[in-house]
Amino acid sequence: MPIAQLAGNDPSEEKSKTFVFHDEGHTLGNVLRCVISNYNDVEFCGYTVPHPAESKMHFRIQMRKGRAIDALRRGLTDLVKMCDYTIEKFNDELISFKAKQLNTDN
Repeated sequence: MPIAQLAGNDPSEEKSKTFVFHDEGHTLGNVLRCVISNYNDVEFCGYTVPHPAESKMHFRIQMRKGRAIDALRRGLTDLVKMCDYTIEKFNDELISFKAKQLNTDN
């Protein structure tokens, strides 16, 4: 997932950044926005998909304190942990379900 910083951002201003995610859209944008918006140090977090024909997403983070890039890294890390946890729980329940099915078939 290539990520770039949107041109026009002041490189000296670390609290507010717009990042461009190539080959991404609403699926990642909405869930990542939900994760990052819950951080206490985040003032604003939102995303747009500029045009349906373009395969990119603009993701904006404005911080009360701290750096926007750090919030993005934290959000992506937390999202991976959430996905790993969901997969783990799903697999546990699938194994349990299959075991129950075997017991009822006998």
